[in-house]
Amino acid sequence: MATFKDMEDSLKSFIMQEQSDAHNIKSVNVAKYNNIKIWMDLNKQLQPHFFVRISISEAVFSLNDCSKINGGLGYEERFINKWFGRMGIKEKLTELWNSAEKNKEDR
Repeated sequence: MATFKDMEDSLKSFIMQEQSDAHNIKSVNVAKYNNIKIWMDLNKQLQPHFFVRISISEAVFSLNDCSKINGGLGYEERFINKWFGRMGIKEKLTELWNSAEKNKEDR
């Protein structure tokens, strides 16, 4: 099963690859993406979701279709949607959600 760290590394790699394909490769702030954080909080949101923090920006996305529930990441939100559409990402995040729900019930 994937971990949140796996998902964070996957998103970081995806964003870096997307930016390296762009014309602004010289202006990419690599350090900004070293602190990507992905998590879920079953106490804050009842519907299946995932949080993403990049630098000081944070947003919550639906696990159903990656629609934004709350917050904002600025221009980087487009990367989240593209990454979510890659094969296996939604399934791995759903596994993490199901595991978190099970752990909550076991408490």
